[in-house]
Amino acid sequence: MLSRLSPYWLWLLLAIPAFGILSDVLTSTDPKALKHALHPSGEFAARFMIISMMATPLAMLFKGRSFPIWLKKNRRYFGVAAFAYSALHLGFYLVSRGSLEKILGQATDFDILTGWLAFLIFLPLAATSFDAAVRALGPRWKSVQRWVYAAAVLTLLHWAAKDGWEGLPPALVNFAPLALLEGYRIWYWYIRPKPARAA
Repeated sequence: MLSRLSPYWLWLLLAIPAFGILSDVLTSTDPKALKHALHPSGEFAARFMIISMMATPLAMLFKGRSFPIWLKKNRRYFGVAAFAYSALHLGFYLVSRGSLEKILGQATDFDILTGWLAFLIFLPLAATSFDAAVRALGPRWKSVQRWVYAAAVLTLLHWAAKDGWEGLPPALVNFAPLALLEGYRIWYWYIRPKPARAA
């Protein structure tokens, strides 16, 4: 079933939360509607990034299973969706602040600064997530994409630090599966006993 899922249907599924968030913003009479949209847009950005990063360790853990293979094949879609939601999140933030003075005044706050840095890393990752960029960069493409780990750490800190670190519990819950899988990946490649070679 997964193998028959067209990229167009996958794009539609990934866009459904955005339709809901935008509908709430455009139809709400609440003056704080933009502020309320910040959290779900940012959370979906983080979740889609986490899903894209889980592809390789899941494929290692469940060798030959169809879902990890499908996810690994389609992880770029989730990565681009993560960037799109982070751009939507940033757009809501900029508009909700209403002035450049307020934006600059918060730019060095830890929770805001980590968000800006994560988004700046997302820019080249998204720009090189297409087949033409993969061909143009060759072996360097993987080096560029590895910056996603720095973006993930910054995203975790950005989420955790919001509202005086009240975001720490949900951030840890969402990032825990990725942390466990990456821990397995490190164990598999660097710690586990290697099988003895035949003489």
